[in-house]
Amino acid sequence: MKKISIILGLLVFITACSSDLDQSPSNIASSNSLTDFEGVLNAAYYYQLGTVTPMAIMGEFRSDNAVMDEAPYTEFDEYDNGLTAMEDQFFGPFYTAAYKSILSANNVIANSADATQVAEAKFLRALSYYKLVQVFGSTTINLLAEPSLTDTSVLVRKPASEVYNTVIIPDLTDAINVLDDTSSDGRASKFAAQSLLGKAYAAMGDYVNAEPHLAAVVNGAASAGISLKTNFGDIFGVENEVENSEIIFSTQIVSSVTDEYSPASDFWNWFVGDDSKSDFPVDPDLVAAFDASDANGGGTDLRRAVTLSEDGLTAIKFPKEGGQGAEHDWIEIRLADIILLYAETLNENGTPASTVLPLLDPIRSRAGLNSLTGTVTSQSDVRKAIADERRLELAFEGHRWFDLVRTNSVDAEMGLTIDSNYYLFPVPVSEILATDGVITQNAGY
Repeated sequence: MKKISIILGLLVFITACSSDLDQSPSNIASSNSLTDFEGVLNAAYYYQLGTVTPMAIMGEFRSDNAVMDEAPYTEFDEYDNGLTAMEDQFFGPFYTAAYKSILSANNVIANSADATQVAEAKFLRALSYYKLVQVFGSTTINLLAEPSLTDTSVLVRKPASEVYNTVIIPDLTDAINVLDDTSSDGRASKFAAQSLLGKAYAAMGDYVNAEPHLAAVVNGAASAGISLKTNFGDIFGVENEVENSEIIFSTQIVSSVTDEYSPASDFWNWFVGDDSKSDFPVDPDLVAAFDASDANGGGTDLRRAVTLSEDGLTAIKFPKEGGQGAEHDWIEIRLADIILLYAETLNENGTPASTVLPLLDPIRSRAGLNSLTGTVTSQSDVRKAIADERRLELAFEGHRWFDLVRTNSVDAEMGLTIDSNYYLFPVPVSEILATDGVITQNAGY
């Protein structure tokens, strides 16, 4: 049965040891009495659940894909310091969940004698820090050890570049060297780690180092049973989650396992308009983007019917019918994402359009669209074509805002001049107060 190894394992472990996992870092040292760290590793997977809904909201509602209807949630479209009012619902739960996953991963890394467990834990630690850097920029990283809480200097935030170079990149490199190619439901694999490493380098603007890692995934995917689904709609929906060939890594969700969004992560709820704060979440600009894709692609973009309701007001990519809503896994990495990022990387590294654009053909053909090869030639036009493809392919999968920031295209795509301070999100005020200001707020908030 799907999800059984992680979900049942974490239920048993959390029931027995939840008080240990919820303690401060200095008390996690009680793990030295453990000899089997599978439960601790499952907890590191489990805590990713708490990052899902916040990342989905930040990635979509901050961008030109989705809008909020109700104040103060409309602050997502106002680009000032008003987002601090969202701490309890988004930034606080996200921050807590990410660091709980990190602390559980640290426990495994420091104590387990199982090399595969350690490699999976390093992947999860890197994933957590990758998300933290995307959301907050500079981040506390000295919790890699198990410091005494009396030494608050360890909580000082470190620049994003240091987080990448001292944690994310080394962790993923180690994971790649240990994990195998086999992708199983909910577990980290070599290709998941290699994909995330390529994404990390791209986020740093280092396309030269991103290229070989993304190439390894794209070129080696078939041998590992990873492939694009023939029909776009077959990627999504609870019935399509078991052994889905396109999904490289997902955070597994079942309604019976609660997180900060009890009974379970409710990103889908926001997208289908079941929350009064956003009854009609789809931004008309996204509808216009699908219209443009139809007009310029030589047909009807088949992704529209999977992504948007017929009236274009709500997002249905993760359907709620038949009780599916709270059972949806969150797709962290899938092959189409990596193919498009690889194409972007090649273009930024000066590869001719005639080599880059054919990479998009399987994705566009699946969407019922013509090839762009021969119609787009300049580097800037190829860059725009890939960005447009990513938007429509990955809409409501939490990528859009972070893509705009990564590619320095926020103002151009949003049609506004936005202070770069607001490319990031506010650090939870509760964390600042709890550390007497050792953890500082992001500029502008």
